[in-house]
Amino acid sequence: MRVDILTCLPRLLESPFNDSILKRAQTKGLVEVVVHDLREYATNKHRTTDDYAFGGGAGMVMMIEPIDRCLETLKTQRAYDEVIYMSPDGELFNQSVANELSLRKNMILLCGHYKGVDERVREHLITREISIGNYVLSGGELAAAVVADAIIRLLPGVLNDETSALTDSFQDGLVAPPVYTRPADYRGWKVPEILLSGHEAKINEWKHEKALERTQKRRPGLLDG
Repeated sequence: MRVDILTCLPRLLESPFNDSILKRAQTKGLVEVVVHDLREYATNKHRTTDDYAFGGGAGMVMMIEPIDRCLETLKTQRAYDEVIYMSPDGELFNQSVANELSLRKNMILLCGHYKGVDERVREHLITREISIGNYVLSGGELAAAVVADAIIRLLPGVLNDETSALTDSFQDGLVAPPVYTRPADYRGWKVPEILLSGHEAKINEWKHEKALERTQKRRPGLLDG
């Protein structure tokens, strides 16, 4: 998989992709993450990527031309399955969307900034809009990192135990059950005996019951319908 991220603030994305699981995935050649500075596609000496909004109003707007020029350049090099704009009013990102996008080969994530992008970008240049929640960030860079992380960890070979991602919260529509590790008894706080029994069927039954119980208590909306 290849993920291209378009931004006017590339340094914001240095850390998320240079450590831990995402770094190892790139080192293994399982994914390629390339960050593109939109200022390199600006047309004036000041490398301007934003301008005032027509009609007035507070805040600046990302210009269409640098974005379009960057997209045109990338599309001459490979075909892209998705060109995704990170937007507060896009479809809400969830595990199902992450699963779907993990099957793509090449995708572009466009990071908004300021008051957003020229509306013509949204009308003509992208295939999808995604939001990571009902709130506003200073820019789309952190959102792009969240989406990329959720997708990349699902790729075969990224996690040491490939079954790990299949037991994450939300994969079966429930949050994950409680988990424990050694010591089995700490300050009198004991691990449930069933988890020490070695009886796989009963352990799985316990995990499902606890996942359902926790979902009903903490995220009941997941059980609607």
